[in-house]
Amino acid sequence: MTEFRFELTGVSGAARTGVIHTSRGDIRTPAFMPVGTAATVKAMLPQSVRETGADILLGNTYHLMLRPGSERIARLGGLHKFMGWNLPILTDSGGFQVMSLSKLRKITEEGVSFRSHIDGHEEFLSPERAMAIQNDLGSDIQMVLDECPALPASEDVLEKSLALSMRWAKRSKNAFVRVPGRACFGIVQGGTVPHLRRRSAQELWQIGFDGYAIGGLAVGEGQAAMFETLEATTSHLPIDRPRYLMGVGKPDDIVGAVLRGIDMFDCVLPTRSGRNGQAFTWFGTVNLRNAKHADDPEPLETSCPCPACRQFSRAYLHHVVKSGEIIASMLLTWHNLTFYQSLMAEVRAALSEDRWDAFADSFQASYLATSEGA
Repeated sequence: MTEFRFELTGVSGAARTGVIHTSRGDIRTPAFMPVGTAATVKAMLPQSVRETGADILLGNTYHLMLRPGSERIARLGGLHKFMGWNLPILTDSGGFQVMSLSKLRKITEEGVSFRSHIDGHEEFLSPERAMAIQNDLGSDIQMVLDECPALPASEDVLEKSLALSMRWAKRSKNAFVRVPGRACFGIVQGGTVPHLRRRSAQELWQIGFDGYAIGGLAVGEGQAAMFETLEATTSHLPIDRPRYLMGVGKPDDIVGAVLRGIDMFDCVLPTRSGRNGQAFTWFGTVNLRNAKHADDPEPLETSCPCPACRQFSRAYLHHVVKSGEIIASMLLTWHNLTFYQSLMAEVRAALSEDRWDAFADSFQASYLATSEGA
C-alpha cells in the first residue's frame, strides 16, 4: 500500500508544485478540493466532480457526526463507498462548525460541549472523539481538533486560544490511528498576529505532522491581512510537507496564496455561487441574474469544456436562474468547479514551465478588471 508522502517537482520563489501520494491516488498540487459537506458535492454526481479535474474532496466531520453518524457510515463501508468517491478525501475536525454554528457551546480543557444545529441535542467533541469519528469515516487526510476564535480578538484571547489548540493538537496526534496511506495534519492558529502564527507553526513542527494547515483566515480580515499572515507563517513550516489554507477562496485569493507557498485549498464558493447564479470565468465573475444576459446567444465562456458552456447560451442560463430551475444550480456548479480545476491546472503548468510570475501578474490583472457585481 502506498505510503503518504509529498513530492516537490517545481519551485518559483515561495510558490511550489508537486504531488501528494496517497493509497487512493495522487493529488496534484497546488490542489483545490471541492467541498462535499454532507457526503455530497451539492448539485453534482461524484463522476461529474471527477470530470472537472478534482483529485480530492473535502468532507465535514461536524455534519457527518450529526447526520447520518460516523458509526453508521463505518458499518456501511466507510465514507468513500458511502458517497461513491474512490479517490482521496480530507475531513476537517469539526472545530470551525462547532464554533460558528452552535450558539450554545462551552469550551473546556477536555473539549467542547455544544447543541446540534439540527435538533438541539447535546454533543461533546474532544480531540480524541474528533479523530475517532474521522477514523470511522476512513478519510485519507484527517485534521486535528482546534479552537477557532472569532476575529477580531485581543492578543491575549488569541494567545490563550492558541495554547489550547496546541495542547489539543498533541492529543489529536496521539489519538490518530496510523494506517498506511493516511495522514494527520496540524492546524496553525494565531489570528493575524505574526509572532503567534510563527509560534504555532514552530510548535506544530515540533509535534510532527504529515502536513500543516493554516486556519482562522478568510473570516473577514481582508485579503491584504490574510496575505501578510501567510508570509509570516509559511517560512516557518517544513518544506517537505504540504501546506493547506483552509476555507479559501476566491480565485485571486488562491493565486495570491500560491505565491506565498500554499499547496492545498478548499472553499464552498464555487458551489454556493453556482446555486446563486454567479459564474467564475477567466475574465472575472459573471452574474447570470443580470438582465443584460437575457438575449445573449453566446456561451458563458468559449474555452470552457463544461456542459453549461458547450451546450447552452448565456440567455438560457439567465432564464433558468431567474426561473429557479434546478438545472441552473447543476450547470453553474459544474461550470464553476471546472473553472477552479482549470485554474489549478494552469497554475501547476506555469510553475512547471518556469512562467509563473508572468502568469500570476496576467491573471490578477485580467480577472479583477471585469468582474460583475450583483
